Amino acid sequence: MKNDVPEPPASTLTLLNDDDAAQVRRVALEVIEGPQRGLGLSSEGGDRITIGSHESCDLVIDDPTVSRFHCELRVDRRVRVRDVGSRNGTFVDGVEICEAVLRDGSRLRLGRSVVRVELGAPTSAPPLPDRDRFGAMVGVSPAMRRTFAVLERAASSTATVVLEGETGIGKTLAARSIHEESGRARGPFVMIDCAAVPPNLLESDLFGHEKGAFTGADSRRLGAFEEADGGTLFLDEIGELPTDLQPKLLGILENREVRRVGGREPRKVDVRVIAATNRDLREEVNANRFRADLYYRLAVIRIVQPPLRERRADIPGIATEMLRALGAGDDQIRKLLSPSFCEQLARAPWPGNLRELRNYLERCMVFDAPQPFESEMRHLDDTYSGLPYAQAKERAQRAFERRYLVALLENHGNKVSAAASDAEIDRTYFYRLLRRHGIST
Repeated sequence: MKNDVPEPPASTLTLLNDDDAAQVRRVALEVIEGPQRGLGLSSEGGDRITIGSHESCDLVIDDPTVSRFHCELRVDRRVRVRDVGSRNGTFVDGVEICEAVLRDGSRLRLGRSVVRVELGAPTSAPPLPDRDRFGAMVGVSPAMRRTFAVLERAASSTATVVLEGETGIGKTLAARSIHEESGRARGPFVMIDCAAVPPNLLESDLFGHEKGAFTGADSRRLGAFEEADGGTLFLDEIGELPTDLQPKLLGILENREVRRVGGREPRKVDVRVIAATNRDLREEVNANRFRADLYYRLAVIRIVQPPLRERRADIPGIATEMLRALGAGDDQIRKLLSPSFCEQLARAPWPGNLRELRNYLERCMVFDAPQPFESEMRHLDDTYSGLPYAQAKERAQRAFERRYLVALLENHGNKVSAAASDAEIDRTYFYRLLRRHGIST
């Protein structure tokens, strides 16, 4: 039974939660040089404070030398500042930085403007939400409990959401959990990976096409927006969306109407859109690689998921769930997740985040014993060396997709419905993947 598997030892979790040190600081910002001298902002901590010239920033500095999204402060026990791809750079006490820790009295120079930073003493953070899971996601760390609270608010609304975070952090799982906790849970959940679909096919995948719309369009086809009608459309790797498709996506989000390629009549769609990216879209906006108006329309709710190294207290619980999902029995889970092994898991760097942890645990399960730690990220096939990142990623993903689909169909006797259900993929999208890879059933 599921409840027979013991939780990781309390001493382990206490030690790891102590490392999180749930403290915050009051931060006061004041513009002391520049066109808006005297402008100020105060924060009680636990926040991300964005500084820039766009009206959506927390501290809006109307200065042409300040980028739309110039820099961001992350406030917890320490206060860190990170430049968000600004045009003129961010300087801390005269030194240009990519990221730095601020002290009381630090001065940030942003173009012609200077902002003074005043820090209060660290204090205990406000009580955290009690929730320690959201959908299929689990976590007891302060970072994840705060994230769960935001995800819960997102699920209760119909607003568009942007999920940001490093590769392998579980953005797809978060999107599915939002869907399953929302009022649209009975509707379809349709996913499109904007990086995996060739640009010349992406428009048809998203919006559909009419028969004869282009060479090879032998029949009418519904796009992802129409397939997701009444449910949720998850646009993964939205930062890879070609610039010529960005205004079309913006038009659909504004008007809730989609026009198929080669079609004339717009069709109403009732779709909740969740997007995800491992990039900071604000940097892409500053670099004119992503439309600012599309970003503002997508990021009604912006959720930054913390990397695994910032939520080490969650690793023992995540490992338990992963091993169970991989098919490990209760006895094997007990054997593998000893207190000392949980400590080792929690202290490993995991640059590949949840994806790397899952691969490692699967290897341990196969050998029925803990294995040497070796970053999964080092095992890149020579096939991808020398290729640009986007091209190498597309090739690797397509190879993985094909192997995964073939194996899944074999396991289910070529029954698409059973395979799609096991993969937790909408059946229509599963058929699309099969067609993309030329797999017949």
